[in-house]
Amino acid sequence: MERTFLRIALAAASFYLSVGAAHAAYPERPIRFIVPFPPGGSTDVIARTLQPQAEKLLGQPVIIENRPGAGGTTGIDAVAKSVPDGYTIGMAAAGALVINPHLQAMPFDPLKDLTPITRVVESPFILAATPSLAADSLRDLIAQANNGSSFTIGYGGNGTAMHLTAEMFNSRAGVRIGLVPYRGTAQVVTDLIGGHLTLGIVDPPPSLSAIRSGQIKGIAVSWEQRFPLLPEIPTFEEQGLSGFHATGWFGIVAPAGCPAEIVAKLNRAFVAALRADDAMARMRAAGMEPTPMTAAEFASYIQAESQKWGATIARAGVKGN
Repeated sequence: MERTFLRIALAAASFYLSVGAAHAAYPERPIRFIVPFPPGGSTDVIARTLQPQAEKLLGQPVIIENRPGAGGTTGIDAVAKSVPDGYTIGMAAAGALVINPHLQAMPFDPLKDLTPITRVVESPFILAATPSLAADSLRDLIAQANNGSSFTIGYGGNGTAMHLTAEMFNSRAGVRIGLVPYRGTAQVVTDLIGGHLTLGIVDPPPSLSAIRSGQIKGIAVSWEQRFPLLPEIPTFEEQGLSGFHATGWFGIVAPAGCPAEIVAKLNRAFVAALRADDAMARMRAAGMEPTPMTAAEFASYIQAESQKWGATIARAGVKGN
């Protein structure tokens, strides 16, 4: 019995030593990086901006695989169902992690089936108006809406953070402005320029040039502080809506159960890649602010965002498709 026990103990020790060595050697082969949107979009651009430096730091190729579908859910579902060995990761958007779970049945549980690695970037939303609107501040806009003015707010798709930001504005401002869904923000900007739409919740990439040129006007920014690329536009909070913060953001995730040592290595590599001068400059020029976090910080952030948007959806009575 003693010999049997000794053999079991030695086998167990050997197993745990081999597992530890495997983790220490990670990565030993290419890493698959799933982007859940088509090539050329903002998510893809972010991933490809980080790719070269991440490869250098990890010592292995990082292979980007575009797997679009279901508003970013299809690709992240593939991550959730992968082996948790650090060789499959994904770039997740806020919608797939903290919004869609409150609107529809999901093929995975973002809080249980994924391991957060780091948040990557965030960008504010801008409440913009057609230039002919006789309101230059949030106070003016709310007063006119309460006095019977017929306004509409366009946004880039039902179930998006922009949609819920519009709902949150109606709720927090005590107004009931009609909401108009679009397939993307670019068409919202076009209709604001043409005067076919009163207001829009837009993100920076398609709206920066139109605001700067005066083709549309910015009323409020949904960040905690003013947006550096449009510093003349005050925040919602500055204009009386205390605690009104909403952002679009992306983060890197792995399957649940990914070993802590591997999570730490991935976090260090991608945070360093994100902090490289050229990556930061490229992100900021596009209106996105790099926001690296520890894995624990990102996990807490996802929890808080899920609670915030879940409460917003419940209050507004938003229904899924």
